Amino acid sequence: MSFADTVVLFVLALLLFGPKKLPMIAKQIGKALNEFKRASNEFKSQIEAEISQLEYDERRKKYEEERKILPSAPPAGTVSSAEPELPPPPQEGGPASSSVNAAHDTTNA
Repeated sequence: MSFADTVVLFVLALLLFGPKKLPMIAKQIGKALNEFKRASNEFKSQIEAEISQLEYDERRKKYEEERKILPSAPPAGTVSSAEPELPPPPQEGGPASSSVNAAHDTTNA
Protein backbone atom coordinates (compact mmCIF):
# COMPACT_ATOMS: atom_id res chain seq x y z
CA MET A 1 0.00 0.00 0.00
CA SER A 2 1.56 3.26 -1.08
CA PHE A 3 1.38 6.67 0.54
CA ALA A 4 -1.18 7.86 -2.05
CA ASP A 5 -3.48 4.94 -1.24
CA THR A 6 -3.25 5.74 2.48
CA VAL A 7 -4.13 9.41 1.86
CA VAL A 8 -7.14 8.44 -0.29
CA LEU A 9 -8.42 6.08 2.43
CA PHE A 10 -7.93 8.74 5.12
CA VAL A 11 -9.87 11.36 3.09
CA LEU A 12 -12.62 8.84 2.36
CA ALA A 13 -12.92 7.94 6.08
CA LEU A 14 -12.96 11.65 6.98
CA LEU A 15 -15.83 12.26 4.55
CA LEU A 16 -17.81 9.19 5.68
CA PHE A 17 -17.45 9.54 9.47
CA GLY A 18 -16.65 13.22 9.97
CA PRO A 19 -13.88 14.86 11.99
CA LYS A 20 -15.55 14.21 15.38
CA LYS A 21 -15.96 10.42 15.07
CA LEU A 22 -12.71 9.67 13.23
CA PRO A 23 -10.42 9.71 16.34
CA MET A 24 -12.84 7.49 18.24
CA ILE A 25 -13.00 5.00 15.34
CA ALA A 26 -9.21 5.02 15.01
CA LYS A 27 -8.88 4.29 18.74
CA GLN A 28 -11.32 1.35 18.48
CA ILE A 29 -9.46 -0.01 15.46
CA GLY A 30 -6.18 0.29 17.36
CA LYS A 31 -7.62 -1.58 20.35
CA ALA A 32 -9.00 -4.30 18.08
CA LEU A 33 -5.65 -4.71 16.31
CA ASN A 34 -3.84 -4.83 19.68
CA GLU A 35 -6.24 -7.51 20.95
CA PHE A 36 -5.81 -9.50 17.74
CA LYS A 37 -2.01 -9.26 18.05
CA ARG A 38 -2.14 -10.39 21.69
CA ALA A 39 -4.40 -13.34 20.84
CA SER A 40 -2.19 -14.39 17.93
CA ASN A 41 0.93 -14.21 20.13
CA GLU A 42 -0.82 -16.32 22.80
CA PHE A 43 -1.87 -18.86 20.18
CA LYS A 44 1.68 -18.94 18.81
CA SER A 45 3.15 -19.54 22.27
CA GLN A 46 0.66 -22.37 22.93
CA ILE A 47 1.60 -24.03 19.64
CA GLU A 48 5.31 -23.69 20.45
CA ALA A 49 4.73 -25.16 23.92
CA GLU A 50 2.88 -28.14 22.43
CA ILE A 51 5.65 -28.72 19.88
CA SER A 52 8.25 -28.51 22.63
CA GLN A 53 6.33 -31.02 24.76
CA LEU A 54 5.99 -33.42 21.80
CA GLU A 55 9.73 -33.17 21.09
CA TYR A 56 10.50 -33.83 24.76
CA ASP A 57 8.21 -36.87 24.83
CA GLU A 58 9.80 -38.19 21.63
CA ARG A 59 13.33 -37.79 23.03
CA ARG A 60 12.31 -39.48 26.30
CA LYS A 61 10.70 -42.39 24.45
CA LYS A 62 13.78 -42.81 22.27
CA TYR A 63 16.01 -42.74 25.36
CA GLU A 64 13.87 -45.38 27.12
CA GLU A 65 13.94 -47.61 24.02
CA GLU A 66 17.73 -47.34 23.85
CA ARG A 67 18.00 -48.31 27.52
CA LYS A 68 15.81 -51.37 26.87
CA ILE A 69 17.91 -52.43 23.88
CA LEU A 70 21.28 -51.78 25.50
CA PRO A 71 20.99 -52.44 29.24
CA SER A 72 23.98 -51.29 31.20
CA ALA A 73 26.20 -54.12 32.37
CA PRO A 74 27.31 -54.15 36.00
CA PRO A 75 30.97 -53.40 36.66
CA ALA A 76 33.34 -56.37 36.80
CA GLY A 77 33.34 -58.14 40.14
CA THR A 78 29.81 -57.10 41.13
CA VAL A 79 26.58 -59.04 41.23
CA SER A 80 23.85 -58.11 38.77
CA SER A 81 20.61 -56.92 40.34
CA ALA A 82 18.68 -58.93 37.73
CA GLU A 83 19.67 -62.18 39.46
CA PRO A 84 19.35 -61.69 43.23
CA GLU A 85 21.67 -63.66 45.42
CA LEU A 86 19.83 -66.27 47.44
CA PRO A 87 20.68 -66.89 51.12
CA PRO A 88 22.28 -70.23 51.93
CA PRO A 89 19.81 -72.97 52.83
CA PRO A 90 19.22 -73.38 56.55
CA GLN A 91 21.14 -76.17 58.23
CA GLU A 92 19.53 -78.54 60.65
CA GLY A 93 20.67 -78.24 64.29
CA GLY A 94 23.62 -76.42 65.77
CA PRO A 95 23.96 -72.86 67.09
CA ALA A 96 25.01 -71.44 63.68
CA SER A 97 21.68 -72.31 62.07
CA SER A 98 19.68 -69.87 64.21
CA SER A 99 22.03 -66.96 63.43
CA VAL A 100 21.91 -67.69 59.68
CA ASN A 101 18.13 -67.84 59.70
CA ALA A 102 17.85 -64.62 61.73
CA ALA A 103 20.24 -62.79 59.41
CA HIS A 104 18.35 -63.70 56.24
CA ASP A 105 14.80 -63.65 57.53
CA THR A 106 13.13 -60.51 56.09
CA THR A 107 9.53 -61.70 56.21
CA ASN A 108 9.03 -60.80 59.87
CA ALA A 109 10.62 -57.34 59.61
